[in-house]
Amino acid sequence: MTITMYGIPNCDTIKKARTWLEGHDIAYTFHDYRAEGLDKATLEGWIGKVGWQVLLNKASTTFRGLADADKQDIDEEKAKALLLAHPTMIKRPVLDLDERVLVGFKPDMYAAEVTA
Repeated sequence: MTITMYGIPNCDTIKKARTWLEGHDIAYTFHDYRAEGLDKATLEGWIGKVGWQVLLNKASTTFRGLADADKQDIDEEKAKALLLAHPTMIKRPVLDLDERVLVGFKPDMYAAEVTA
């Protein structure tokens, strides 16, 4: 299984997830979508697996800083456009496990899904 963690390196939740993976000797690749970007196909794949509502972090500083018009009437197409333009609005981390995608970090979830 190939594991890719998507996020930004200075995020506290990313740091916890990385520490957990490293502490369990689980190899992964880190993709910094602030520096490396995020392609539409990857985002659409995640949306197909977990839904845009799970990915869109309305509590993020970036989302809160949007114009009110951008925050209203969000549907899948609008969410895709926002997330591609501002990937820091994606809940972190996104752990891509080939066929599965985990969003957020909970040690119990990682133990069940990553080490299985």
